[in-house]
Amino acid sequence: MEYKKFNRKELEDRLIKFAVLIIEISQTLSNTKAGNHLAGQIVRSGTSPALNYGEVQSAESHKDFIHKMRIVLKELRETSIILKIIKQTVLSKSFKKVERGSKECNELISIFVKSIRTTLENRNKVL
Repeated sequence: MEYKKFNRKELEDRLIKFAVLIIEISQTLSNTKAGNHLAGQIVRSGTSPALNYGEVQSAESHKDFIHKMRIVLKELRETSIILKIIKQTVLSKSFKKVERGSKECNELISIFVKSIRTTLENRNKVL
């Protein structure tokens, strides 16, 4: 995957679009005990990255920045696993949306992993 350098606004917009997609996916889940549980869980973990990215932009130090970025990454990874569970249990009425969500989630994970690595490398150069 080729890495494009995103500015804060572009990445924020992408995270917001991802959150909207996750909400749409949650609305396609079956009205069962499992479907309702995973719908609630994916709404929390799948919208959290956009919300936490606002916190990232207000980080008070490099250490705080990295910590907040890792929280975004943690929530994305949780969302990725929930999407895999949804796919394997066929709980969604829209396989295409779930596939699109999985693809975008994986791309966002890659972006945040790379960003955290770069930040750590740059911080170590300064130290």
